[in-house]
Amino acid sequence: MLIKSQEVRDDRVAMEMTPLIDTVFLLLIFFLVATTFQQAEREMQIALPIASSAGPISATLREIVVNVDDAGEIIVSGRRISAEDLQALVAEAVEINPQQKVTVRGDRNVAYGAIVTVLDICKHAGIQEPYLDTVLE
Repeated sequence: MLIKSQEVRDDRVAMEMTPLIDTVFLLLIFFLVATTFQQAEREMQIALPIASSAGPISATLREIVVNVDDAGEIIVSGRRISAEDLQALVAEAVEINPQQKVTVRGDRNVAYGAIVTVLDICKHAGIQEPYLDTVLE
């Protein structure tokens, strides 16, 4: 009489899915948060002027976006700053990276003098070609 062993042996190889699922969720959360921070600067309530030759905004990692709202306030990275603080910020960025890019986004209802002030600050800090952001008609 043949007696089988009580010990059941499973020769199949199994892969645990829990660590893989955890990793995928962590990557998903990371990319969602990183994308949200990048878009927050561009989604401020600034009504850009209309231009017939507007082009896409160059997306660079080192770009500084300076917003000028309809009251003439300067906003960088979601916070209001003074002209002196903007001068220091841009000068420091140019010192680190001489090829620094700056985009100026002025509300269409702001006095042109406020935008000229920001452009002048950029020029004095060493930015050769600040970009003016507009929307396509």
